[in-house]
Amino acid sequence: MPIATVRSRERVARNFIKSYGRTKFRRLLEALANAESGQTLADEFGVSRERIRQWKNTFGTVITVYQVHPEVERLLRERRVAAG
Repeated sequence: MPIATVRSRERVARNFIKSYGRTKFRRLLEALANAESGQTLADEFGVSRERIRQWKNTFGTVITVYQVHPEVERLLRERRVAAG
């Protein structure tokens, strides 16, 4: 990752903390991690949904995981019973 990107993220985070405080920063990060609505957060912080989206992309990464349901995995573990 380019150093400029790291510095930029740090700068934005420091500016956020300076404007809103560390407690609000923790609140935002927890809300983003819990996939709270961008509009709800925008209303709470007094900013646009676009600003929330920008913060979300600056402060972290969304990772989507595909998890197979247990009953489907169980089918994979079953041994086939020989016919006859």
